[in-house]
This record gives sequence, structure tokens and C-alpha cells, in this order.
Amino acid sequence: MKPIRLPEPPASPRRMGGVPDIFEGGVHGVIRRAVIIGTGFPASENQSIGLVQALGLSDKHTLYRVTRPRGGVNEWLHWLPVSLHKRLYYIISQICRLLLRSRARKLGPFPWENGGNAGLSSILEADVKSIVRMACETFEKDGPLLVVASGRDTISITSSIKRLASDNVFVVQIQHPRSRLDRFDLVITPKHDYYPLTPQGKEQVPRFLHKWITPHEPPDKHVVLTVGALHQVDFTALRAAAITWHEEFAPMPKPLLVVNIGGPTRYCRYGPDLVKQLTASLHNVLASCGTIRISFSRRTPAKHPYIVVKELGADPKVYIWNGEEPNPHMGHLAWADAFVITADSVSMLSEACSTGKPVYVVGAERCTWKLTDFHKTLRERGLTRPFTGLEDVRIPYSFSSL
Repeated sequence: MKPIRLPEPPASPRRMGGVPDIFEGGVHGVIRRAVIIGTGFPASENQSIGLVQALGLSDKHTLYRVTRPRGGVNEWLHWLPVSLHKRLYYIISQICRLLLRSRARKLGPFPWENGGNAGLSSILEADVKSIVRMACETFEKDGPLLVVASGRDTISITSSIKRLASDNVFVVQIQHPRSRLDRFDLVITPKHDYYPLTPQGKEQVPRFLHKWITPHEPPDKHVVLTVGALHQVDFTALRAAAITWHEEFAPMPKPLLVVNIGGPTRYCRYGPDLVKQLTASLHNVLASCGTIRISFSRRTPAKHPYIVVKELGADPKVYIWNGEEPNPHMGHLAWADAFVITADSVSMLSEACSTGKPVYVVGAERCTWKLTDFHKTLRERGLTRPFTGLEDVRIPYSFSSL
């Protein structure tokens, strides 16, 4: 069986080792190292890592994390600013140790501690002073430090680094920080984050809440708008995944339809009825598929895989990933001929659309707020189509990838 051959991307910048054209002739002369500040959530951190990799700094960055205590009472405190949350957690834990010292010896760690025995000290914590010191002390030798962060809890960290070392750092904040964009050198955010400023968005929010929504004002010179989320899926990553997963995927009958099932979110609520609708539609397209591979996300409710296994598990054309490592996600992206994806995940949809292959969406009509704008943009650009169950997977549609 011959190895898969992926098409060459347009204007592939081979002499720059995969660095995009916009950075040709300059990026390594200006930025030679980076710091990534994350929160431990893959969907968020992948955006920062993807940007750093695109700049050719994949082996020249350090990852820090802003972490919150988790479990028990912390689930009621996660809406607070992270610094205040940690202080309250410390006070509560100390009070409980004093009141229940003898009992605690018998019961072990309190259920509201961060991961029990694997506490906060087990994670490399983002520290403003140490990052600022490193940026200033190494500036003369290594030039400016690129700081890339994503997630609400990173905003106070990156803005403080920018304030204390403005001449020694270039700070990029991914995802909209709500207000005061001048705290950062650059903000990268999806276009649909500005949906609250549209006439439709304003109609859906009471006037007294307008100042609390994201964002506060139209994009300015600090803002770069994207269609979807940043990620790590580029030509190089797909080629590597195609080679890694060749032995498993090459013998499979084609076309290969990959189905990614997420889970309900605040802006896209659905239940078992949508999963039953999806399985019925998949039954209808089985005739045009050589293989169907189905996987789930961390957010997928437990009853949803049960429905899928019950309805499709016995069909020889269908393979359902059981969640065990290794995760075939990158293999799916590289080898799939088409995708069916639930509407809740901006990240999964952005990755699939970047492959240039057909992407069918399930449940977009159940989305609200800014996700409606996101799906509208994808459809208008011809990137996605609704999955109806009437498709012939052997006949792909084509479009320009993100």
C-alpha cells in the first residue's frame, strides 16, 4: 500500500522551514524565543501553541500555566478573578484544617483541594516577576520576548508583564479581553466575538447589560480578526500525521467519513434527541461510505456514546473510538475524506475546515448568540454545509480552506 500523498499547499514557503510568507525575512531576526501562558485547557492552549509554531518557534518556547484550585467548593468560586479565588481557597482550607484537624488525618485530602495529592505545586505556575526578570535580563542577548496567552485567567498576568516590561516584550492576547485593548500589543480573536455589537446582538441583550458584554467597542489597530479559532493543524502537522497513522488508516475502505461528537455548551444546547437524529442520518449515508470513524470529546455526556454504540456499533463499516490512547484525532484530520461535526465546538470545526475537505455540521440551528454568527460565516464562505443524511460522501464539494 503506497503512503498517502497530501497535496502541496499553495505557495508553500519551503526555504523558511514552514514559516508563513508574512514573516519571510524578518521573524527570526526580531523574535527568537517565546513564552506561552495557558490555563491547562487544551482548546485554549492549542491556540497559543499553534501561533508560536507558525512563527517557527516550536522548539524555542516555554509553557507556563495560570491554575485554579478545583473540586468541591471551588466550583462555586471559579467566576471570581483567579487571584481572589486562590486567596479565598487558602483561607477556607486553613479554617477547615483547624476545625477538622483530627478528622482530616483519617479522611486524607479535602475534596475541594486541587487534584488532591497533585496540588498546585505540581504545576509550573505563571509568575509575573520571574517572567519580567527573564525578559529584561536576556533582552540584550536574545532580543524581545514574545508572550502569547489565551483564556480569561491569563489576562491579568499578560497585562502586568506588558506594564512592567513594555520595552522588552511583545504581548499577544488570544480571545477577546473585553476592554482596554491597549494593555496588549496585539489581540487575536474570532470575528464572532464582536457579535454583541451587531444590531441583532444588541437586541438580545438588555441595555443595562451592554457594558458587561464582550467586547465594549469596535476593533481597533490592536485587533486581528479570524474566522475561527487558532490551532496547530497545518500542512506540516497533517503530513506527519498521515505518515504516523498510515499503517492503520491506509487499508480502510474509502471514502472515510470522520464524525466528531462534542457536547452541549452555553451557546449550543442539545440532548440525546440530536444524537439520535445524527445516528439516523449516518444510517442513510452508509451506502456511500467505505468507513465511518466516530469519536467523542471530553464534554460529551456519557449517555450520548451509549446511543451511538447501540445504533451503529454492530455495523462492520463503523469504528467507534473508545477513548483509549493513542488519540487518533490527528490521523482523522489527515486521512478523512469528509467530516461530520456537532455545532458546539469552534475548535473542532476550525481544524476540520483548515484541511480543505468537506465539513458537514449537525445542530447549528440549536446554537444561539455569537455561535449563530460563526456558523453563518462558515456557510456563507462555503466552508460547511448542514448534514441531512442525503449526502453522497463519494462526491465531495470543494472550497478554499481557512
